[in-house]
Amino acid sequence: MTDKTNFTKDEWALLLRAPMTAGMAITAADPSGLWGLLKESFAGSSELAQAARDPNANPLVKAVVTDFISGDGRAVARDGLKAEFANATKPGEMKDRAIDTLRQVSSVLSTKAPDDAPAFKAWLRQISQKTAEAANEGGGLFGIGGVQVSDAEKATLNEISSALGVA
Repeated sequence: MTDKTNFTKDEWALLLRAPMTAGMAITAADPSGLWGLLKESFAGSSELAQAARDPNANPLVKAVVTDFISGDGRAVARDGLKAEFANATKPGEMKDRAIDTLRQVSSVLSTKAPDDAPAFKAWLRQISQKTAEAANEGGGLFGIGGVQVSDAEKATLNEISSALGVA
């Protein structure tokens, strides 16, 4: 079984922040204001909680979620995200960095956890999809009258799929 011991400290930190990075890529692709940001953040958190409760979740996904839920894992992920996005001043920069990070995640998974890689990558893609569907884009107050997934989000979902090597 693949777990934390199969990875270096830096690789594990990369995996810990990967779920948030997958959501951030979508949020940065088409920022939708405070209400949309909250909905999209909640969608990513909900996917983590669901994986924690799912007895059939992939063991590596489960290991990452379990460590993330602990105070130490969450702090490692948070600090890594701060460092990674520290100088990104525009949403496009944040999205591009997130996509690059997901490419790194894909590479680490394919090398260190080839048996668990497909399920983990699919999980990250699912987080991105749920984040994209969480808040309407455009429209009026609270996204009323907008579209569920904008063209920019659709394009970013394609970029994420490509970065992760999933269909």
